[in-house]
Amino acid sequence: MGVRALGTSAVNTWCKGCGNFAILNAVATMLEAIGEEKGGLENVVLVSGIGCHAKIVDYLNVNSFYAIHGRVAPVAEGIKLANPNLTVIGFAGDGDSYGEGLEHLVFVAKRNVDITMVIHNNRVYGLTTGQYTPTSPLGFKGKSTPRGTRELPLNPLELMLASGASFIARGYSNRMDLLKQTLREAVTHRGFALVDVLQVCVTFYNLYADYNKRVFQLDNHDPGDHEAAFRKIREWDYNSPAPIALGTLYRCEKPLFEGPPGAGKMALPIRAAKISSLLKERM
Repeated sequence: MGVRALGTSAVNTWCKGCGNFAILNAVATMLEAIGEEKGGLENVVLVSGIGCHAKIVDYLNVNSFYAIHGRVAPVAEGIKLANPNLTVIGFAGDGDSYGEGLEHLVFVAKRNVDITMVIHNNRVYGLTTGQYTPTSPLGFKGKSTPRGTRELPLNPLELMLASGASFIARGYSNRMDLLKQTLREAVTHRGFALVDVLQVCVTFYNLYADYNKRVFQLDNHDPGDHEAAFRKIREWDYNSPAPIALGTLYRCEKPLFEGPPGAGKMALPIRAAKISSLLKERM
């Protein structure tokens, strides 16, 4: 229902069975709910990067911006700082965000800018047909590593926790109800939120059978407990056959980058207006 209501005329080119379809539907459902609450989606902006994930903005009739590879986070950050009244949601792949764009992700988490990043983590470069990424397991055989990778994968959620992210969650493209709930929690969170979605690429790295056996929904977990979150995040290191926890792993309240500690948000639109006035004077 969500995709139909927010649909565009763009032809969908994702492979049949791609996990991106689930994310698209979950995001559309979430956006519909936001639109009903706020009387429209005029103040929502979607930002995407380079990769199969990026096409999601083509299929949703919402304000959007295409960033270059690895630069979704800083573009989303800039949009939010220019107009704090906007709801800004970034979409990036694991290669896009945990590879080339990793330093940007670390600093937007450190600053606690009020944006949401949704990571389509299929653990493979799908658009370029099968190279390994920072979350591919040790020994992954792809076009760039025919004998298998010699690198252990990055645990991005552990890094995000260490970087100061105030909301961290994991979803799975084959657990739709939980994914919808998790995305809604992330977007409504006041501060930087990251949702790492295990988004299966059926063409180059089909992990449905493996994930279906190992994922479980978090229960009796306190997302406000930093140490508990750290332990839960480290249970699965993106390389081991351990169970994989889904849901909100960590959540806290902390000052936003948009304002000084304890003082709420600064009047950034006024600053933008002053800059605009200065530019007009120079023209």
